Amino acid sequence: MVKKDYTVQQQVIINKNTSDVFDYIKLLKNQRSFNKWAMMDPDAKMDYIGTDGTVGFIYTWDSENKNVGKGEQEIKSITGNTRIDSEVKFEKPFKNVAEVFMETMAVSENQTSVQWAMNGKNPYPMNIMNLFIPGMLSKDMGTSLNNLKSILES
Repeated sequence: MVKKDYTVQQQVIINKNTSDVFDYIKLLKNQRSFNKWAMMDPDAKMDYIGTDGTVGFIYTWDSENKNVGKGEQEIKSITGNTRIDSEVKFEKPFKNVAEVFMETMAVSENQTSVQWAMNGKNPYPMNIMNLFIPGMLSKDMGTSLNNLKSILES
């Protein structure tokens, strides 16, 4: 009855050129400054493997805060100066894998649209969570994108 797949997507317009916006978002370490989940626990243990902003870079986190949990994000591909695809593996509070992308598109010379999307699956019986996950994630992604907008426009 409840789908096993979920998709969450949010978008924001930033008054900055596309190159500057993409150069910022492709660095996963910058998520500490705008990503609501990464900001929830300043004491979370963070580790980085590889060169940030390049394919194969891995960012890991481990937190006692159940809303942050434990997991890792790996950059899987970068398309030009417009799109970064990554895989997020959640370990705690539950195991799951999601495909995530952030994509920029010029609206004008000094305006950029940033789209952020997450696609995942929850097998039965966990798929019941798909009734709630999109709404919760969408709100937090929107907050994160507004944080990003504030940082880049200041």
